[in-house]
Amino acid sequence: MNRYVRVEVNGIEYFARADGTGFRLLTGPPWSGGREVGTSAADARLLAPVVPSKVVGVGSNYRDHAKEMGKPVPEKPKLFLKAPSAIIGAGQPIEIPPGTERVDHEAELGVVIGTRCRRVTAERALDYVFGYTCANDVTARDFQKEDGLFARAKGFDSFLPVGPHIVTHLNPAKLAVGCDVNRRVRQQGNTADMVFSVPELIAYISQIMTLEPGDLIITGTPAGVGPLRAGDRVTVAVEGVGAMSNPVVDRSDRC
Repeated sequence: MNRYVRVEVNGIEYFARADGTGFRLLTGPPWSGGREVGTSAADARLLAPVVPSKVVGVGSNYRDHAKEMGKPVPEKPKLFLKAPSAIIGAGQPIEIPPGTERVDHEAELGVVIGTRCRRVTAERALDYVFGYTCANDVTARDFQKEDGLFARAKGFDSFLPVGPHIVTHLNPAKLAVGCDVNRRVRQQGNTADMVFSVPELIAYISQIMTLEPGDLIITGTPAGVGPLRAGDRVTVAVEGVGAMSNPVVDRSDRC
């Protein structure tokens, strides 16, 4: 098992492998064969560990969450796309935009693709995975209900914290997924309760669109989604991956 991150050192961004003392900087993304070129420690600023060409989300993929939202359990995966520009890293602020009255957290397991993936079977799907990370599919719930669509509700800048790192060689079949806000537990779930497993999701998605190395799949959220307010600190945790915390602020519209 290895842990990979993205860091900024002296104004330059690097992918890196995390070890006990710091970061081993790479020449490029680890899924593309980036080689180690040096080390860094205290002077590195942690960034989101992915820069995907696309983010594929999955709606109502936990039965208990579908129930709390008043929706039926889907017969096929319900897919949506989330803007890569929404991604932020651990510690960066989630910004609540003006006009919305409810912004919710959604703790999720993130799956990072490592090899170009097109029309694969569920039996081979995990061969195309590089690793796993924590994700928070932040959603303006009132905008979602108003639009009947996800693009605006889930697309705001800062609405997808990802991190703090990517963990390789993890079995996604039975991992605890949770969220707390201000140290109070909001969500407690397990990937074993997904309607569609990670291999099934990859197989289904890859029949529709080619998944490129570095692409991110966010796999759905368990029950317990709830509102965030300025001043909160929200933490998403995935068993075997770790935990990611972000403060919540009101957005400033100053240029």
